[in-house]
Amino acid sequence: MTTSVRSIEPADIPAVVAMVHELAVYERTPEQCHLTDQQLSAALFGPTAALFGHVAEPKGGQLDGQLGGFALWFLNFSTWRGAHGIYLEDLYVRPQARGAGAGRALLAALADICLERGYQRLEWWVLDWNEPAQAFYRTVGAEPMNEWTVWRLTGDALGRLAGSRT
Repeated sequence: MTTSVRSIEPADIPAVVAMVHELAVYERTPEQCHLTDQQLSAALFGPTAALFGHVAEPKGGQLDGQLGGFALWFLNFSTWRGAHGIYLEDLYVRPQARGAGAGRALLAALADICLERGYQRLEWWVLDWNEPAQAFYRTVGAEPMNEWTVWRLTGDALGRLAGSRT
């Protein structure tokens, strides 16, 4: 099986949303995933689009003619380096396409974009328990950034902080 990678097109939206929900099941949080076709379409193609995406198309095998995976990403900025980078929000490869190079092809496409545009970093998060993903990322030369802890502000706490400006 070979895999080609291309930018997401509007016709891909339903398949990508379905894969996002598959990813949520894999990550053991399906109840937290509420993404709709309309939301993803607006994020990728709307007037204030700030999200980018690529899909992997396997040729041959079980998924011939279907999407085998996706990468959704956006730009970040490093004040230390003085340059943009890519933050990979989600990378997912369907089980039937794993081991055939789809994940590597998606990451390579993003690495190409980084080099073409002068971006300095390609970064993402990985769940602590997801050892298969961690092992794969090590094969492409990625390293964990263990000295950093992720912090998040959502829901009521976000609303309280937003309303606290004087």
